[in-house]
Amino acid sequence: MMERPKIMEGEKVSLAVILKEDKDKWFLWTNDSNIQSFLNDGAKIHLREEFDEIYEMSKKNKQKRVDFAIVNDTNGELIGFVGLQGINWVSRHAMVWYVIAREHWGNGYASEALSLLCKFAFENMNLNKLWARVHEPNKASQRVLEKNGFKFVGRLRKHVYLPEFGYVDELHYDLLREDNKGGMGFSFSGCWL
Repeated sequence: MMERPKIMEGEKVSLAVILKEDKDKWFLWTNDSNIQSFLNDGAKIHLREEFDEIYEMSKKNKQKRVDFAIVNDTNGELIGFVGLQGINWVSRHAMVWYVIAREHWGNGYASEALSLLCKFAFENMNLNKLWARVHEPNKASQRVLEKNGFKFVGRLRKHVYLPEFGYVDELHYDLLREDNKGGMGFSFSGCWL
């Protein structure tokens, strides 16, 4: 197994480099029905080849997206992914996304990973705004965003179809650089883009 360089360290989790060998976990998690129903592309079957495309795009096109592995600081285990996509360098904003393996839900890992990502985006990329969209039934994700200072800014009514819920609203949140109170004080261990 290749050594996984860490980009930012937190108390429970760190943001680290995504490795090619992460493909199988990505495939499992994005096809887990409990996770899949809350992904922005809805109930879509994800193929292993999609990871290759995302992996290569992330490595080659850092102007449009930045992606990280989320690793448990206790044992170095990969527990999820987090990133920025649709980076707009003129208006200095990007959309945040995150996914945590179901067996690690409820431990505060998503909240801490998002806090680290916000710190990275504002301090290292000089972005002005981060935004997110979440399906209304996904209360846990709404709490993660709100815990990190994101504000609810709008709703697209009955915008997404989810097989287990029917048509649901898509909620939009954002966080401005000026609203960010410096995160939770995690140590920065260097970065590269």
